[in-house]
Amino acid sequence: MTNEPSPDQVDQLVAAWQRERPDLDVAPLQVLSRVSRLSRHLDRARRSAFAAHDLETWEFDVLAALRREGPPYALSPGALSAATFVTSGTMTNRIDRLESAALVSRSPDPRDKRGVQVSLTKEGRVRVDGALEDLLTHERALLANLPQKQRETLASSLRQLISPFEDDGVY
Repeated sequence: MTNEPSPDQVDQLVAAWQRERPDLDVAPLQVLSRVSRLSRHLDRARRSAFAAHDLETWEFDVLAALRREGPPYALSPGALSAATFVTSGTMTNRIDRLESAALVSRSPDPRDKRGVQVSLTKEGRVRVDGALEDLLTHERALLANLPQKQRETLASSLRQLISPFEDDGVY
């Protein structure tokens, strides 16, 4: 008996394209359409985990960047922009909103008095920690059908696939 899953919607769309456009190699759809669909499922799971802590995805991203820094959980707005792949204008707006929600605070940068440092508040840390715990629970459930060795192989393959984008600074 094989552990292969039964055909899915991607198999159906690939078969349809092969039938309609036999002149094209549609093999990339076997992988990338599944990655795209998986991305949508992950987005839903993430939104659910974050919503349970009254956070939007972008809020989690900023708070998580600060939390990963370790004590004193602070970064410059520029470093936050780089860590979350957004423009400085977008980050300014996000910091304003998070500060209004008392999840972050601004203070002068102790290393550069002309600069600003954004710090995680106690409430911000509580929310991001809880959201991370829920996120990991959701993500473990999504991976439950894959044995550890397959997870490692998949992680390695995805790392190799995404590497050119990140090496070129596209994202």
